[in-house]
Amino acid sequence: MTEQTKVTTLEKVVVRFSGDSGDGMQLTGTIFSNLSAILGNEISTFPDFPAEIRAPQGSLTGVSGFQVHLGSRKIFTPGDRADVLVAMNPAALKVNVNHLKPNSIIIIDSDSFEKADLDKAKFITNDPFKELGLTTAQVVAAPITTMVKEGLAEFGLDNKSAVRCKNMFALGLVCWLFDRPLNEAEHMLQNKFAKKPTIAKANIKALTDGYNYGNNIHASVSTYRIESKKAAPGFYTDINGNKATSYGLIAAAEKAGLQLFLGSYPITPATDILQELSARKELGVKALQFEDEIAGICTAIGASFAGSLAATSTSGPGLALKSEAIGLAVIAELPLVIIDVQRGGPSTGMPTKSEQTDLLQALYGRNGESPVVVIAASTPTDCFDAAFWAGKLAVEHMTPVILLTDSFLANGSSAWRIPDLNTYPEIKPTYPASYKGEDPWKPYRRDPETLVRYWAIPGMEGFAHRIGGLEKDYDTSAISTEPYNHQKMIQARQAKIDKIAAFIPELEVIGDADADLLIIGWGGTFGHLCEAMETMHENGKKVALAHFKFISPLPKNTVEVLTKYKKVVIAEQNNGQFANYLRSKVSGFTPYKFNRVKGQPFIVSRLVEEFTKLLEA
Repeated sequence: MTEQTKVTTLEKVVVRFSGDSGDGMQLTGTIFSNLSAILGNEISTFPDFPAEIRAPQGSLTGVSGFQVHLGSRKIFTPGDRADVLVAMNPAALKVNVNHLKPNSIIIIDSDSFEKADLDKAKFITNDPFKELGLTTAQVVAAPITTMVKEGLAEFGLDNKSAVRCKNMFALGLVCWLFDRPLNEAEHMLQNKFAKKPTIAKANIKALTDGYNYGNNIHASVSTYRIESKKAAPGFYTDINGNKATSYGLIAAAEKAGLQLFLGSYPITPATDILQELSARKELGVKALQFEDEIAGICTAIGASFAGSLAATSTSGPGLALKSEAIGLAVIAELPLVIIDVQRGGPSTGMPTKSEQTDLLQALYGRNGESPVVVIAASTPTDCFDAAFWAGKLAVEHMTPVILLTDSFLANGSSAWRIPDLNTYPEIKPTYPASYKGEDPWKPYRRDPETLVRYWAIPGMEGFAHRIGGLEKDYDTSAISTEPYNHQKMIQARQAKIDKIAAFIPELEVIGDADADLLIIGWGGTFGHLCEAMETMHENGKKVALAHFKFISPLPKNTVEVLTKYKKVVIAEQNNGQFANYLRSKVSGFTPYKFNRVKGQPFIVSRLVEEFTKLLEA
């Protein structure tokens, strides 16, 4: 009599792939998440890279992870703890022990759990599961390395090349565990290794062998079924924040009728924006890598002066280096998008980890009174809209715009319905042809309603001019050091930014209209705060959430929203930068603060615990 597999239907599940940097965990997790998205699941992912380029094999510092949260309803975060862990070595098991739920399934390569491997991971006994207290876990110990080498003998690969396919064996086992058909995964592998057909076939063979192995051991572990969600009609793809940011800039340039120019320098975790735009030459994009951060932004300023939608991408240390040039764009009043993919600091800090610690640098990190627009994306897919808004505001209001994302958004991904660009608003540059003043045109003549100066492109007949870093006369645009004029120009540049509040959406509050507690966040913490709010709703608490995308200027209804609630808590991944900023803008505003700066996303269960304490205090 054939034993039947126990199948458990779940609404959502968290899977974490973990191993050495060379074990291919990022590829494995990406294929599994793409496969789940294709099958109609909501997904949210979190790649967790080690900071070391190549740490010693089997060491605790060299562990690379990829977590994916999938389900049949809206998924806001990659999840707190994993239902399933793939641990390719003892170090991966040890590093991730605190990321596991009780009774989780742990898949290991038993060939990598020998005495020498345990020693590298600093285990003191020969039973790592007992030593870590994982006595209730369902362990699937498979000799993956041995089976992969035996299964791929027919392809004539050297030992190293064969062993590198073991991640696909593990993926096949996980696909069996979640009843995922392999045809789409095979298609992805064929595309990835299109120029190496033998490697493609070997990986597909390892994938199939892993799936079949799962069938053979079906009696030892329960399997899961995740129901699919019926999605709205349209074209979908799995997209990360850096790619979405790139596409948003391309869309803004198309809507404005301008060429997109990116002048940049590689820096983790922003480099993928440069790489993505470099590959989009067919769309007229010019993306150039320069010798340093300063050259990158200065060429972008030159491209802006010449009439392009100009952008530069960086992370926190690079934003510091660009500060003088941003000041030049402020005083010259040129459109420029500066993308800051935030990472752990100070200085080099933790290049592969995520924080929200560049906010005050974005707002104030320049000499003199240098107001700019500051926007923060909230999800990987929202990076598209945030980049589009950054381009729109930069061009229409002749100002630098700093777009803040972070490493969590940049590398994490979600299922994205490709939008219809016809539904997005036009972007209308303020060219001198629209000037209707009685006095002759000058470079710093302004639109009377918006205070925006007119964008004269070199080559426009009758509009030859010079601008630069020295203060200009408000009326004549000639260089001026007159005290009253400097005061007037300072006020005009600030007023121009303040007036943008009339052109951006009002702050939206989701949750209970009569909430006892308002949660406030900004940027990439949206998913965690939203899930915390929903969990508290399920516990009978009245809670609401206001999440800020537009930070400078603030939405025009900000004061009304913030003063409506008796208790307000601001949660952010820094020591309270946004809370202090809001206090400076709203008289008498005294919020509670929740601050964590660990280089990792918030843990929803901790948010719920702390917010509940505030609510009940």
